[in-house]
Amino acid sequence: MAAKEEKSSKRKRSGDSVKEGIISKKPNFVKPPKSTKPSADDDGLKKKTVDRSSKGGKKPQYDNKPLHDEENKEPKTKKEARHQAKELAEARKKKRKRHYTLEQELATLWEKMRKRNISKQDRSALVSQALQKMTGTIPEIAVSHVSSRILQTCVKFCTQAERDAVFVELKPNLLTLACNVYAVHLVKKMLDNASKIQLEGFISSLHGHVASLLKHMVGSVVIEHAFHLANASQKQSLLVELYSTELQLFKDLVSTKEGRLVDIIPKLGLQKASVQRHMASIIQPLLEKGIVDHSIIHSALLEYFSIADKTSAADVIQQLSGPHLVRMIHTRAGSKLGILCVKHGSAKERKKIIKGMKSHVGKIAYDQYGSTVLACILSMVDDTKLINKVISTSGVSFFFCCFRTAYYIMFVSGEAVWFNFPTSLLQIIIAELQTMLKDLALNKSGSRPLLQLLHPNYQRYLGPQNLSSLSLTIPSLSKKEEAAEVTSELESGKGGDNEMDATSVDPDNSKSLQEDEQLVDGGKKDPSVRRKELLVNSGLAEKLIDMCIDSAGELLRSNFGKEVIYEVATGGADQILLPTLSDKLETLHKAIAALAALPNEANHVLINFHSSRTIRKLILDCPSFASIAWKTAFKGKCEMWSQGHSSKVVCAFLESPNPDVQDLAKSQLQPLIDSGSLKMPETKLTEQ
Repeated sequence: MAAKEEKSSKRKRSGDSVKEGIISKKPNFVKPPKSTKPSADDDGLKKKTVDRSSKGGKKPQYDNKPLHDEENKEPKTKKEARHQAKELAEARKKKRKRHYTLEQELATLWEKMRKRNISKQDRSALVSQALQKMTGTIPEIAVSHVSSRILQTCVKFCTQAERDAVFVELKPNLLTLACNVYAVHLVKKMLDNASKIQLEGFISSLHGHVASLLKHMVGSVVIEHAFHLANASQKQSLLVELYSTELQLFKDLVSTKEGRLVDIIPKLGLQKASVQRHMASIIQPLLEKGIVDHSIIHSALLEYFSIADKTSAADVIQQLSGPHLVRMIHTRAGSKLGILCVKHGSAKERKKIIKGMKSHVGKIAYDQYGSTVLACILSMVDDTKLINKVISTSGVSFFFCCFRTAYYIMFVSGEAVWFNFPTSLLQIIIAELQTMLKDLALNKSGSRPLLQLLHPNYQRYLGPQNLSSLSLTIPSLSKKEEAAEVTSELESGKGGDNEMDATSVDPDNSKSLQEDEQLVDGGKKDPSVRRKELLVNSGLAEKLIDMCIDSAGELLRSNFGKEVIYEVATGGADQILLPTLSDKLETLHKAIAALAALPNEANHVLINFHSSRTIRKLILDCPSFASIAWKTAFKGKCEMWSQGHSSKVVCAFLESPNPDVQDLAKSQLQPLIDSGSLKMPETKLTEQ
């Protein structure tokens, strides 16, 4: 007890830190005055000196003698404190930034020159003044956030001579600036305004650095911008650097005639395996980093697929399947990559591709090249089973869905009945397309997936380039070529060390070859069955007909909507809509005929350029519509429509290949032809 009292008394005597009965356990250092607080940037204080010779908890010693008494004064008011802090910040910036004063002057000029209500003469004078101040220091200040924007404004509004002077000063440092997060925008602006000679010089300076810049998140943007602005030979010079090290060192080896990699390899005697390894070493880091948005990378991947072996091509398809592919199909080469991935991908990879498109289907459908990928998916993916039926019962019933399976239980009168409703990949696409049918039909690219379902692979709707894209294959994964090679070997008697004959072929192997061949051609399922499931069984056709009935006039007068309403009204190719939706189609025919029966007015459907030709085609190709249109709109009114665009519609009744349609109108149209009021087309007259 005595020892404890002695310790407590020593503790009380040793410090003045006892406050209101609470004993502080922290050492009591004497705080230095505020004016003597050490600072790295304050010249009025000397460095802190600590006595390290003695052990224990001694407080550090400060030399608090100020160099300038005026700087050491404490501010009296808050305003003075703010002013003093601002001065200190300015002093620090001047030490840290070499051209701080120049940047401040340029910022003042920039605020004036970027105003909208300034005259051209005043802006030109300010731009010239700013460029004069920057001369000699442009590469250094181009990496600054504010100064780079000032330079962009000057390049935008300066004269061509001033722009050329800026380009000359920046040219030795363009590759360095291309990797700077701020200067990259200035480099792109300079390329946009560069002359042909300047652009050629910049692309030449990229020689040997294309692969390394593509791996850089910022530098790849400049390569893509230059690739977009380049002509065919310049694009070729940028691409060949990705093929092999020889082509990086010697840029004059390849001529513009040899555009494809498969032509370059035998021409220069390169080893296919070494080229494949070199391209893989460039492509793999790009895929891992997610740098897949640029068209130059898409073109390189297409060339890689042309020489890649089976394993390498399958690995790249696996890496691309998913969100990466959605970011690539906005270019021509990217859409071809998407088609190849859909064609040669496994069921799991196709599922990833379609899931990656979820909530982006509308944007893809409106894209010029992405719509072709959608058309390819609708033509080749076999997973078309949709949930079409809603089961209703008169008694008490409910459904219980397991979380991981697609099994449902319905209890009716105490008995359990199991139903299996398979989910579908294409339900994601069909469901999103159904919400925007009218907008898609009126759009050039958006109508492409709908027309592909209504009339597959029709050149008028897809065009020759898209049709050729849909027929692309990867050589190493195409079983057609492998089967042809095996057949040629069998016929020639070549089969390695031992001769082969037809009896040595594995029947299971040949069966798998045939199945894969069908898959490349468009899936294993019959195209007509797949098309019916997607278009009719899914309910898409019914909603499409309803949309055409509600917006018949707008679609008929549209340059692209007229194709959709024509295909729907005729029942689609092979009359796919007629067996189940004939009543709906008759309603659509009546709606179109009702528009033709309206009084003559400006932009009438029989006078409008697009709608008159569409109605004429319907009369020629659809006898059921022709009879309804004659009874509703033309009977007894042919003389009124015998001039202008409408005369071609009236003459279509006599041009129809169906004799019943001709008999409907012959009695009324022949007198008009004899009197000269109605002129038949020259093609019809020559046939008669």
